[in-house]
Amino acid sequence: MTFDDPRPPRRISLTPMIDVVFLLLVFFMLASRFGVDMQIPLRTAGGASAEYQGPPRLVQIDPEGLKLNGRDITPEALIDSLGDLTQDPGDVIVLRSAEEVPLQRLVEVMDALHGAGFQRLVLVE
Repeated sequence: MTFDDPRPPRRISLTPMIDVVFLLLVFFMLASRFGVDMQIPLRTAGGASAEYQGPPRLVQIDPEGLKLNGRDITPEALIDSLGDLTQDPGDVIVLRSAEEVPLQRLVEVMDALHGAGFQRLVLVE
Protein backbone atom coordinates (compact mmCIF):
# COMPACT_ATOMS: atom_id res chain seq x y z
CA MET A 1 0.00 0.00 0.00
CA THR A 2 1.32 3.36 -0.91
CA PHE A 3 0.48 6.83 0.21
CA ASP A 4 -1.01 7.67 -3.13
CA ASP A 5 -3.75 5.06 -2.92
CA PRO A 6 -7.11 6.62 -2.09
CA ARG A 7 -8.80 5.25 1.00
CA PRO A 8 -12.37 4.15 0.84
CA PRO A 9 -14.68 6.77 2.42
CA ARG A 10 -15.76 5.94 5.98
CA ARG A 11 -19.35 6.19 6.93
CA ILE A 12 -20.17 8.09 10.08
CA SER A 13 -21.99 5.95 12.62
CA LEU A 14 -25.08 7.60 14.08
CA THR A 15 -25.59 4.92 16.72
CA PRO A 16 -23.76 6.76 19.56
CA MET A 17 -25.69 9.95 18.89
CA ILE A 18 -29.02 8.09 18.91
CA ASP A 19 -28.05 6.40 22.20
CA VAL A 20 -27.31 9.77 23.79
CA VAL A 21 -30.62 11.23 22.57
CA PHE A 22 -32.58 8.30 24.02
CA LEU A 23 -30.71 8.53 27.32
CA LEU A 24 -31.55 12.23 27.55
CA LEU A 25 -35.17 11.50 26.70
CA VAL A 26 -35.42 8.86 29.42
CA PHE A 27 -33.68 11.16 31.93
CA PHE A 28 -36.05 14.07 31.32
CA MET A 29 -39.10 11.82 31.38
CA LEU A 30 -38.09 10.40 34.77
CA ALA A 31 -37.00 13.75 36.20
CA SER A 32 -40.20 15.58 35.20
CA ARG A 33 -43.23 15.81 37.43
CA PHE A 34 -46.55 15.22 35.77
CA GLY A 35 -49.83 16.19 37.34
CA VAL A 36 -51.25 18.98 39.42
CA ASP A 37 -49.13 20.39 42.24
CA MET A 38 -51.89 22.10 44.14
CA GLN A 39 -55.60 22.65 43.83
CA ILE A 40 -57.60 25.32 45.61
CA PRO A 41 -61.33 24.70 45.80
CA LEU A 42 -63.08 27.77 44.44
CA ARG A 43 -66.68 28.70 43.87
CA THR A 44 -67.79 31.50 41.63
CA ALA A 45 -70.36 34.04 42.71
CA GLY A 46 -73.96 33.23 41.89
CA GLY A 47 -73.74 29.53 42.65
CA ALA A 48 -76.36 27.93 44.83
CA SER A 49 -73.68 26.60 47.19
CA ALA A 50 -72.57 30.11 48.20
CA GLU A 51 -75.41 31.22 50.45
CA TYR A 52 -74.25 34.34 52.22
CA GLN A 53 -75.22 34.91 55.84
CA GLY A 54 -73.82 37.07 58.61
CA PRO A 55 -71.71 40.24 58.54
CA PRO A 56 -69.94 41.32 55.34
CA ARG A 57 -66.64 39.58 54.63
CA LEU A 58 -65.25 41.18 51.49
CA VAL A 59 -61.50 40.86 50.99
CA GLN A 60 -60.21 43.31 48.36
CA ILE A 61 -56.79 42.39 46.96
CA ASP A 62 -55.00 45.47 45.65
CA PRO A 63 -51.43 45.84 44.34
CA GLU A 64 -50.48 47.88 47.40
CA GLY A 65 -52.17 45.70 50.02
CA LEU A 66 -55.35 44.11 51.32
CA LYS A 67 -58.65 45.57 52.44
CA LEU A 68 -61.29 43.90 54.57
CA ASN A 69 -64.70 45.49 54.09
CA GLY A 70 -63.05 48.63 52.68
CA ARG A 71 -60.46 49.09 55.44
CA ASP A 72 -56.74 48.53 54.98
CA ILE A 73 -55.44 45.46 56.76
CA THR A 74 -52.17 43.54 56.94
CA PRO A 75 -52.05 39.93 55.73
CA GLU A 76 -51.26 38.77 59.28
CA ALA A 77 -54.29 40.54 60.77
CA LEU A 78 -56.63 39.34 58.00
CA ILE A 79 -57.02 35.85 59.44
CA ASP A 80 -57.81 37.13 62.95
CA SER A 81 -60.26 39.74 61.67
CA LEU A 82 -62.07 37.17 59.52
CA GLY A 83 -62.21 34.86 62.53
CA ASP A 84 -64.11 37.57 64.39
CA LEU A 85 -66.56 37.99 61.48
CA THR A 86 -67.31 34.28 61.00
CA GLN A 87 -69.15 31.83 63.21
CA ASP A 88 -67.59 28.72 61.67
CA PRO A 89 -64.97 28.04 58.97
CA GLY A 90 -67.73 27.13 56.52
CA ASP A 91 -68.95 30.74 56.27
CA VAL A 92 -68.56 32.37 52.86
CA ILE A 93 -65.66 34.79 52.30
CA VAL A 94 -65.88 36.96 49.19
CA LEU A 95 -62.64 37.76 47.38
CA ARG A 96 -62.27 40.55 44.83
CA SER A 97 -59.00 41.16 43.03
CA ALA A 98 -58.05 44.36 41.21
CA GLU A 99 -57.18 44.03 37.53
CA GLU A 100 -53.49 44.84 37.91
CA VAL A 101 -52.93 42.27 40.69
CA PRO A 102 -50.92 39.26 39.53
CA LEU A 103 -52.65 35.90 39.76
CA GLN A 104 -49.91 34.61 42.07
CA ARG A 105 -50.86 37.22 44.69
CA LEU A 106 -54.49 36.10 44.58
CA VAL A 107 -53.43 32.47 44.96
CA GLU A 108 -51.21 33.36 47.95
CA VAL A 109 -54.12 35.05 49.73
CA MET A 110 -56.45 32.16 48.92
CA ASP A 111 -53.86 29.66 50.13
CA ALA A 112 -53.39 31.57 53.41
CA LEU A 113 -57.17 31.64 53.98
CA HIS A 114 -57.52 27.97 53.11
CA GLY A 115 -54.60 27.13 55.41
CA ALA A 116 -56.34 29.00 58.25
CA GLY A 117 -59.36 26.74 57.83
CA PHE A 118 -61.70 28.90 55.74
CA GLN A 119 -63.32 26.51 53.31
CA ARG A 120 -65.78 28.56 51.27
CA LEU A 121 -64.02 31.20 49.18
CA VAL A 122 -66.01 32.96 46.47
CA LEU A 123 -64.28 34.98 43.77
CA VAL A 124 -66.09 37.99 42.26
CA GLU A 125 -65.02 40.49 39.63
